Amino acid sequence: MNAELNVNEVFYSLQGEAREVGLPTVFVRLTGCPLRCSYCDTKYAFKGNNLLSVDAILFEIKQYNTKIICVTGGEPLAQTNCHILLNRLIQQNYQVSLETSGSIDISDVNPKVSIVMDVKTPSSNESTQNRYENIAKLQVKDQLKFVIGSKVDFDFSIDVLKQYPTDAETLFSPVFGKIKPAQLAQWILDAQLNVRLQVQLHKLLWGEQPSK
Repeated sequence: MNAELNVNEVFYSLQGEAREVGLPTVFVRLTGCPLRCSYCDTKYAFKGNNLLSVDAILFEIKQYNTKIICVTGGEPLAQTNCHILLNRLIQQNYQVSLETSGSIDISDVNPKVSIVMDVKTPSSNESTQNRYENIAKLQVKDQLKFVIGSKVDFDFSIDVLKQYPTDAETLFSPVFGKIKPAQLAQWILDAQLNVRLQVQLHKLLWGEQPSK
């Protein structure tokens, strides 16, 4: 039996974040998320009923001339069949990244998938949902992301990194419209942090898209 997933959308665009920023990418956005972050820009993916088989998703992906795939949400790992999709993509030699909130165990993610995992900061109103034990499971191929909306968030992020050191590349990203990227850049330099400042390229190019 061909596994199914509740899919919000499959689309082709430039990757706006993380290591593949600027590269043409196929995004598979899965529906549903257990969190309700204050700064969420994909609220339209919270609900919906669009079941697609893994075969149908793979067929859609093949319409585009790229081997870079990003599985996102919502929270992809909230659907257990997400692992089947990830495994099939790896089997077909795609370069796969998974964007996850960090609130669900990542132990069973295919080891060839690049995980981009959030640590929820206080201004998200969901920091109590962080599974800090996930950080130790990240590897050099993975990335750990902090979305910063205030100086409190910034200081919180530094404390997390001190308490939970990681081999993953660390990203600090300003909440769009809340903190100017230059301000976050200065905080990073003042603290002499070995982290990457990340801005959302897609919003710089096309602006903040309204929720659907």
